[in-house]
Amino acid sequence: MKSAALYITTVLIWGSTWLAIEFQLGDIAVELSLFYRFAIAALLMWLYVAYKKPIMRFSLVDHGFFALLAICNFGLNYLLLYWAQNYLSSAMTSIAFSMLLVMNIVNTRLFFGKPISKRIYTGAVLAVLGITCLFWPQLQQFDLSNGALVGLLLALGGTFVASLGNMVSVRNSQKQIGVLQGNAWGMLYSAIGLALYVLINDVQFSLNAPTSYWLSLLYLSVFGTVIAFGCYFALLRNIGPEKASYVIVLFPLVAVTLSSFFEGFEWHANAFAGFSLVLLGNAIVLTPTKRINTFLANRSTAKAGSVPS
Repeated sequence: MKSAALYITTVLIWGSTWLAIEFQLGDIAVELSLFYRFAIAALLMWLYVAYKKPIMRFSLVDHGFFALLAICNFGLNYLLLYWAQNYLSSAMTSIAFSMLLVMNIVNTRLFFGKPISKRIYTGAVLAVLGITCLFWPQLQQFDLSNGALVGLLLALGGTFVASLGNMVSVRNSQKQIGVLQGNAWGMLYSAIGLALYVLINDVQFSLNAPTSYWLSLLYLSVFGTVIAFGCYFALLRNIGPEKASYVIVLFPLVAVTLSSFFEGFEWHANAFAGFSLVLLGNAIVLTPTKRINTFLANRSTAKAGSVPS
């Protein structure tokens, strides 16, 4: 039951954060917005640490992995995804991000030696075909000056970086590092890193933004960062990256629904086909081979039984 609650919470929050990100674009530089987001998240995490008083002393090697977690899950990946949403709707970005499922499984094989079953390849092919259908009009032109294609490349790049961050989180869990401690250090390092990035690149400091910006920032900081990452990393620890990644299949449904209402996302034939293929590919990846074979066998038996003699 606990895992079910973690699933539902993560899906609903992350499915809605894609729309919230739209309110972060335009008024204040993306890099500064991310600094605000993770500075608030880090502050909240360390206030909670002060209340719970867990052991926060770790080796230099562990701190190196906390810094890597900050880069991959709380920094570079979000820069790429925020930049992607300058070119794409929240729905399209969330669908591209669902490739995280396949990337997680492949990276689990590379970093932890877990074998890849045949169904993974089938699911990966379907997911790639789905992304191709979604962006077919832009891929036909294949021009890097084309905004949607640039957005796709940025979204996939951010997704790959996030997958590397997931592997860091799995490593930390294997070293008996709690989700609270790992996230607290990671978000602190992220806030420091983003602050340095803002200073080095001479990003203009600004607080001049509408109320919708600040409300969405608070939502992204508290729910999209502190709560959602806590839930997701707890799932990674409890049931592993393959099963935890099931949230990636579900949250695009939330994102697309919200985008249809608030952004005017239109269901053209290529969008419907692409979205369906991505979901089907992810579902195949997450369904054990025995269950697929049992389903197919039952279907064959049912058809045979329905044939008149």
